[in-house]
Amino acid sequence: MPTPDATTDALLRPILRLSGQAVADYAMIEAGDHVMVCVSGGKDSYTLLDVLLHLQRAAPIKFRVTAVNLDQGQPGFPTDVLPRYLSELGVTHDVIRQDTYSVVKAKVPEGKTTCSLCSRLRRGALYAHARRIGATKIALGHHREDILETFLLNLFHGARLKAMPPKLRSDDGANVVIRPLAYVPEADIAAYAQARAFPIIPCDLCGSQPNLQREVVGHMLAAWEREHPGRLNTMLRALGTVEPSHLLDRTLHDFAGPGEPDENDLIAGLQELPMLG
Repeated sequence: MPTPDATTDALLRPILRLSGQAVADYAMIEAGDHVMVCVSGGKDSYTLLDVLLHLQRAAPIKFRVTAVNLDQGQPGFPTDVLPRYLSELGVTHDVIRQDTYSVVKAKVPEGKTTCSLCSRLRRGALYAHARRIGATKIALGHHREDILETFLLNLFHGARLKAMPPKLRSDDGANVVIRPLAYVPEADIAAYAQARAFPIIPCDLCGSQPNLQREVVGHMLAAWEREHPGRLNTMLRALGTVEPSHLLDRTLHDFAGPGEPDENDLIAGLQELPMLG
């Protein structure tokens, strides 16, 4: 396994700066935390692990790190790669084995995307393991583009203004998910991962599906950034600067408050207006 050198240190520096800023902005890690880092074998999770190990050494507070990989039973999955890598790195780690692959293949019709069901099953397995080991935070490797893609997918296909929050408490209240790479551009991660020569493990379940809408949106974001450098950071800042009263959601703003016309009275008044000849 290649060790960090001057080149990789230079590539890691902006990633650490942005990750440290996100951790501070959203109070992601506190003294005494036990952070469970989900390592899939992709560039993002390898980079996330490096970031957290660096923060663990440099931060003024003490916290624990445990790396966890979920073996989903995909045919041909190289089960030895991650345990060997993590052992050589000297990181405390666990491997969970749960055959979600067979479940997804049985439930999802041929040609349909598997991401939704796969992610729900994976999330359930990881949440349960976090509770077993007493982890106080679950760290995921989602980066800037992941957040923006999710926002646009919800906008275009779900008719919702919803993205990925950098910090989220699960619905049952038992787990806290953090995304320290939330501010980091994917290109920075890709360059760092290539320099570090991480032993990348491709996902043969969802990564091989053609024409995923997330991929389409990703190409669109990349084109915007090429044509207008800085646009993606502007979009990310917009997600943190929301003015509910200037949107159309009546559950967020009392449009019918004091001094405002009641909706039912207005509709009734309109119905009483004479028709134009």
